[in-house]
Amino acid sequence: MSNILSPIISAFKIKELRNKILVTTLIIIIFRIASHIPVSGVDLAALQQLFSSNQFLGLLDIFSGGTLANFSIISLGLNPYINASIIFQLLTMIIPSLEALSKEGQSGTELINQYTRYLTVPLAVLQSIGMFVLLKNQGVLSQVTPIQIAAIIVGMSAGTIFLMWLGELITEYGIGNGISLIIFAGIIARVPVVFTQTASLLDQTQILNILFFVAMAILVIAGVVFVNEGRRQITVQYARRFIGGREVKAGAQTYIPLRVNQAGVIPIIFAVSLVLVPSFAGTYLAQLPQPQLSAIGRLLAANFNPGSITYNIIYFILVVGFTFFYTAVIFNPTKVSDEIKKYGGFLPGIRPGEQTAAFLNYVMVRITLAGALFLGTIAILPSIASQITGIKTLILGGTGLLIVVSVILDTAKQFESKLIEKSYEVFARR
Repeated sequence: MSNILSPIISAFKIKELRNKILVTTLIIIIFRIASHIPVSGVDLAALQQLFSSNQFLGLLDIFSGGTLANFSIISLGLNPYINASIIFQLLTMIIPSLEALSKEGQSGTELINQYTRYLTVPLAVLQSIGMFVLLKNQGVLSQVTPIQIAAIIVGMSAGTIFLMWLGELITEYGIGNGISLIIFAGIIARVPVVFTQTASLLDQTQILNILFFVAMAILVIAGVVFVNEGRRQITVQYARRFIGGREVKAGAQTYIPLRVNQAGVIPIIFAVSLVLVPSFAGTYLAQLPQPQLSAIGRLLAANFNPGSITYNIIYFILVVGFTFFYTAVIFNPTKVSDEIKKYGGFLPGIRPGEQTAAFLNYVMVRITLAGALFLGTIAILPSIASQITGIKTLILGGTGLLIVVSVILDTAKQFESKLIEKSYEVFARR
C-alpha cells in the first residue's frame, strides 16, 4: 500500500503538482454540486420514472453524470461541445483554409478551438429545445409560460458552456484532459445507482448472470490496460547527435513508441455522441401528430435502441472509424519523418523522407486496426452479454467502464510524467 501511495505523497510535497491536484478536485466538486441544481417547473418523480423505463434516455443520462435524470442546469452535459469538436475536425480535413490553420501550430489550434466554442452555443440551444419538447410531450414538464421556456433553454445552454469552461480549466491548470475527466466523474457518480438497480433485481436465478458480468468486467479492464499499454517501438538511428553541446558517438539510437490505441478514449466519446442522435430524434419525432413523421420516429427509436442489432453494428463501425480518424489527426507520418530527417536521423534499412513516412503510415495503420477492432468489440460486448443474460441494468456500465479505465490510465500517465519532470528539475538544481 505504501508503494501505491508513495507517488501521491511525493506529489503533495511539490507545490505545483499539489496545486494541480487541488484545482482538479475542486472543479470536479463544483461539477457535482451543479449537477444537483434542477431547472424549475419539472415533475422530478415523472422524470425519474421516464428515465428508468427508457433505455436510451438511461444511457444518455449516465454520460451526463445523472444530470438529465435530475434535469439540472448542466443536464445537456458536454454533448454539444463534443459534437462541435467532431464537426470541426471533419471540416479541417475537407476545407483547405481550416487545414492550413491547423498546421500553424499552437496559434492555429487555439483559433480552431475558439471556433469550436462558438459552434457549441447554437448546438446547445438546439439540443435544449429538443430536450424541452421531448419532456413536454412526455408530461414531465408542467404548464410553462414563454418566459419560463426561454429561461429553461438559456439555462441549459449556459450550463453546457459552464461545463465546457470547467473542463478547459482542468486541462490548463489541473491534471489530465478536462473534458474526459468531467465525463469520468459523471460516470463514476452513477455507479452506485447502477449497482443499486442491479441489487434490487437480485435473486438466485440471476446470481450466475451477475457473476458472468463481473468476470466480463475484469476481462474488459485487463484488455483495455493491455491494449492501451501496447506499443510498437520503431528504432531511429542517428549518425551524429549533439546533447548539451557535446557530440554523441555515431550510432546512437532512440525509439518512436507507436501506441496500439493512439487515440485513447476519444473515439468512444465521439461514437456515443453520434450513435445516440438517431434514437433521440426518433423519440422526438414519435411524439409528433403527423403520421409520417411519427412513423419515422418509431422506426428510428426501435432500430436505434441500445440493445438492437442496428445500434450495435453502427456503434461498432463508428468506434472503428473514429479510432482511425483521430489517430490520423494526432499522428502525422510525414511530419514525424521530416522531424527525424531534420535532426539527422533515419530508420535502419529505410531511406529518409517519403519512404520513412510510408513505412510509419504502414505500421500505424496495422496496429491501429488491431486497437480499433478491440475497442469496437469491447464497446458492444456489454450489450451482447445483456441480451444473453437478460440483465438490463448493467448494460449502461459497459461503455462507461471502457471510458473510466482509459481516462484513469491517461491521467495516471500525465501525472507520472509531471512527477518525473519535477524530479529531474530538482536533480538538476543539485
